[in-house]
Amino acid sequence: MLIYNVTVNIDDSVHDEWLNWIKEHIPQVLATGKFTEAKLTKVLVEEEMGGQTYSIQYKAHNREALNKYYNEDADRLRQDGLKRFADKMLAFRTELEIVDEYTVNFTNSN
Repeated sequence: MLIYNVTVNIDDSVHDEWLNWIKEHIPQVLATGKFTEAKLTKVLVEEEMGGQTYSIQYKAHNREALNKYYNEDADRLRQDGLKRFADKMLAFRTELEIVDEYTVNFTNSN
């Protein structure tokens, strides 16, 4: 599995508008069928440049699905955000490979 991570710094002047927009945008990305789930997280650091930073993590089925997303969907889906927020948003993307996953199962021992 791969994680397609989009890190975004958004200017405070458009923060609320962007947050509403991204909550509508994520389901559109998932609707492409290339990802199994997504997480929207806030990065808890104070940025020198100001604004607030978020990470959106999309879990891709596999490399082929991610490449199909790049080829078939990415440009179209990015355009709306670029038009709306232009110079008020700075984004960069990274790919992460899931090496292993761990969970903790707590049982109630009453």
